[in-house]
Amino acid sequence: MSHQFNSQAEHDAYVEERKKNSTIWSVIMASSLGTMIEWYDFYIFGSLAVVLSTKFFPADNPTAAFLSTLATFAAGFVVRPFGALFFGRLGDLIGRKYTFLVTLLIMGFSTFLIGCIPAYETIGFMAPVLVLLLRLLQGLALGGEYGGAATYVAEYSQPNRRGYWTSWIQTTATIGLFVSLIVILVTKSSLTAEEFDNWGWRVPFWVSILMVGVSYIIRKNMKESPLFAKAKKEGKTSTNPLKESFGNKYNFKFVLLALFGAVMGQGVIWYTGQFYAMSFMQKVMNLDSAQVDSLMATSLFVATPLFIFFGWLSDKVGRKTIMMAGMLIAILSYRPIYDKMFKLGDYSTKQELTEKTTKEATAKVLEGTKVDSVYTTQKFYADGAAYKEIVTKHLDNGKIMLDDKGKEKVETKITKTVDSHTKWMLAFWVFIQVVFVTMVYGPIAAFLVEMFPIRIRYTSMSLPYHIGNGVFGGLLPAVATYLVTSAKDAGNPEYYLQGLWYPIVVAGVCLIIGMIYLDGKDRNVED
Repeated sequence: MSHQFNSQAEHDAYVEERKKNSTIWSVIMASSLGTMIEWYDFYIFGSLAVVLSTKFFPADNPTAAFLSTLATFAAGFVVRPFGALFFGRLGDLIGRKYTFLVTLLIMGFSTFLIGCIPAYETIGFMAPVLVLLLRLLQGLALGGEYGGAATYVAEYSQPNRRGYWTSWIQTTATIGLFVSLIVILVTKSSLTAEEFDNWGWRVPFWVSILMVGVSYIIRKNMKESPLFAKAKKEGKTSTNPLKESFGNKYNFKFVLLALFGAVMGQGVIWYTGQFYAMSFMQKVMNLDSAQVDSLMATSLFVATPLFIFFGWLSDKVGRKTIMMAGMLIAILSYRPIYDKMFKLGDYSTKQELTEKTTKEATAKVLEGTKVDSVYTTQKFYADGAAYKEIVTKHLDNGKIMLDDKGKEKVETKITKTVDSHTKWMLAFWVFIQVVFVTMVYGPIAAFLVEMFPIRIRYTSMSLPYHIGNGVFGGLLPAVATYLVTSAKDAGNPEYYLQGLWYPIVVAGVCLIIGMIYLDGKDRNVED
């Protein structure tokens, strides 16, 4: 395409703009690749939570093992604010580039080592202890990664396009989850079910080290943020970022406003749409994990461009308008959406092909008089759906054994395979939830960057982001699963909806605070 210029000045301006755009794209690609890999590393644990619960925790109580896995998953989120403080301080003292080089390496090696830990049956309680320690290291690393990447890209961006450019960083979390699901699906399809269960689940953890190596080489060749480099050259960087960020009452007010008026709600909506939805289908609806992974991957892939759209739109209409609208719609929609999802898994009205129904009973002698009696029932339906139920009774001298609470040790595992139409309907409802995610998450990086001055930006924006996402958001799968389990044990007929009270209440409080105290005019702080 040729361009006509009326003057040399117009030509020079055009050339300069092309150079800026070329630079910003290289910055985005380098930053996004590394951040995506860190999210992949962080979320591969959550994506394999169901499998990991059988590997690193005692197998005699599957529900407790799964809750323990979710708690370990959540532990990585809880320490993210500490990583934000530690690495944020380094980023404001020595620079953005070198800080998130360190976080990348910590994350990569921690993920790789999780894939190397022997199972619980091999090393006992050392297995969950080692997993927890590495999970904490992952959380610390991610606490320093996001603030650095968002700040780095923002400081290369034109102020009037900051929402658009930083929204590319916002896609990395979803892409990281998407890639983790794809790697798991490819690994599962390449191995037998037995091979994946024995050792194949480790492969996605091992793959991480290769991706980290490539990203490290790319990031190593990046230059420092021009705004930070200029501030450092002029002697305007902070000597005590922590004190200036949180000891200064005026700045600390904005830290609290960012947390309770925006990020807290954004965090729970993010994890509801992208993690609780997956956990809900696997553990509450009992759907086949491979089907859940594939429909989640489809929904995430289709919805991801909306991060860019809402980031761009926030440059036009403001960050607050879009984020608050996303929160409000999510709050009003969650219960109807999850009610429809749950009822899609109801097989009571389906036409069963009774001639294909199979029932099988097997026994496994454990030791002495102790025996596991396993009863397997498989059903098939006219629309292509399938149902498998495995009931395991732990017997001693022919009597059902009791657990520590005096209850009979009978385990029931149900796996449902849905028909094609139902699968697409579930993918649609997950997609709608991810739309809410893109509305609140697309503009958040630009919103946070613009609230704080360059000298303390890394530190100030990282803490509210990681408390909002790491604590309020990261605890969501464990808290919501506990609420559902408790309601089910209590006989509540709508037990499957009770886990939603956590995101609804947290997002509701955030919406009220944001609507009252965010003035609608984006604060744009520049040194």
